[in-house]
Amino acid sequence: MSNTATLATLSGSNPSADPNWWRQASVYQIYPRSFSDSNGDGLGDIRGITAKVPYLKKLGIDAVWLSPFYPSALADGGYDVDDYRDVDPKLGSLADFDEMSAALHAAGIKLIADIVPNHSSNRHAWFKEALASPRGSAARERYIFRDGLGQDGGLPPSDWESVFGGPAWERITEPDGTPGQWYMHIFAREQPDLNWSSREIRDDFLKTLRFWSDRGVDGFRVDVAHALTKDLTEPLLSRVELSLEGTGTDGSHPFWDRDEVHEIYAEWREVFNEYSPPRTAVAEAWVHASRRGRYASPRGLGQAFNFDLLQADFDAGAFREIITRNLAEAAESGASSTWVFSNHDVVRHATRYGLPKGGGRHAKGQDGKGWLLAGAPAGELDAGLGLRRARAATLLMLAVPGSAYLYQGEELGLQEVAEIPDAARQDPAFFRNKGVEIGRDGCRVPLPWTPDGASFGFGDGGAHLPQPAWFGRYAVAAQDGAEGSTLEFYRKALRLRRELQGAEELEWLDSGDAGVLHFRRPGGWQSVTNFGGEAVGLPAGTVLVSSGPLDGKLLPGNTTVWLR
Repeated sequence: MSNTATLATLSGSNPSADPNWWRQASVYQIYPRSFSDSNGDGLGDIRGITAKVPYLKKLGIDAVWLSPFYPSALADGGYDVDDYRDVDPKLGSLADFDEMSAALHAAGIKLIADIVPNHSSNRHAWFKEALASPRGSAARERYIFRDGLGQDGGLPPSDWESVFGGPAWERITEPDGTPGQWYMHIFAREQPDLNWSSREIRDDFLKTLRFWSDRGVDGFRVDVAHALTKDLTEPLLSRVELSLEGTGTDGSHPFWDRDEVHEIYAEWREVFNEYSPPRTAVAEAWVHASRRGRYASPRGLGQAFNFDLLQADFDAGAFREIITRNLAEAAESGASSTWVFSNHDVVRHATRYGLPKGGGRHAKGQDGKGWLLAGAPAGELDAGLGLRRARAATLLMLAVPGSAYLYQGEELGLQEVAEIPDAARQDPAFFRNKGVEIGRDGCRVPLPWTPDGASFGFGDGGAHLPQPAWFGRYAVAAQDGAEGSTLEFYRKALRLRRELQGAEELEWLDSGDAGVLHFRRPGGWQSVTNFGGEAVGLPAGTVLVSSGPLDGKLLPGNTTVWLR
């Protein structure tokens, strides 16, 4: 007996001309500092991205999402922003950005910019002004400053801990040289939280949204979208839970997922709708599933990340439950769902799926993000199995209605780089937790473009994070045109996805095997995934694409196939 999950019927036509392009788009995330280096300084840059637009077009994606490219001291990989309306001079200029935007659009690729509204950097002009201004000044009201507790205010205003470890408060020295107030930072001390109860802050971000929209940005990915509004009434609560599980469902947490945050996004939506077509947005909101739809509302950001598959083991039952539930939630909110397995914050899924538990988020950072390699010894990783499962999972994801978010390098089958010397690591999570958390550097290592060279074709010089010797066999040049390569598999799957995509509907079909997921999409094409280790019978039909070699009329384990 079949079960049908139906969403709003919308066209899957050419996304470059469709105002609803985002609903079923294939979005490719670029971490700019690790994508391509045009000047040989070891750091990826904007011109490097422009040079690779032909590669992106051939890959078959609909949009590029750029992680932060703003001026930054890199205390948190660029998420410590010095200036929201400029490009880091180490990465290029606004003119370079405009050239990149034009090249992407000429190739039919949309552009999504990362925006970081919860905090600025401590080098931002506003924060410098706050440090130079007295208590109670307008400059300090842009941030969250409080007097300390205890004798002479020597204790932080609360015992809250930051996501990166240590207190969530940092004491400043007042302009007269005396010990002074404390400022709040949910993340690194170099990332002071902005005070979103300030009308000035709200208006300035509206200006920023227009600034980038006017430069051709088609949408925004909103960093920590659930953390902007805060309840800091005295006395401050003690022992606040920082993890996802502690956010609750009633909007009462002092700084995660408060109801008032949606007042901000309603104003943002008014700005987005000033443009034709309207600008899009997707929320990074690690919140309870029952509250995700608020961020995805058409009156707000319009879409929200769903990390449920990212956190699941490679298991048919888990995948079916997650897909069914999220399609229903998306239908209720009016959005389309989002699907993702890898990004700049988590261990690459080709590696996760090769670990003993099969890909789930075995360990996590304090805010719920999966940053760790689960502490698994290298000998427990089966890289071959991980890649087979990753390809199978990706092909299934590309068949499901909604937006598919891909992370740079996954189209090469890249594994996580675990063998980074401590001295070469950059992620503050590693240093501020005394090495307990390996951090996110392993998924941010610069891409290999050629099988050899100083940085495997990343640039003429070295790479800002060390690349392992085995990177060469994953290089673009080694896979380009090679039958059966992961790169060619992604190109074929993405091309077919664009051709086949239709109404946002999915019909589950009875496979007769609990380890097999089988569903039909509009137009009659089908997706079948064998999550087990043993081969099963292949349904009748013409094979369109498969994640791995087929065995006659059998579908091998850890394999997905599309049929018509």
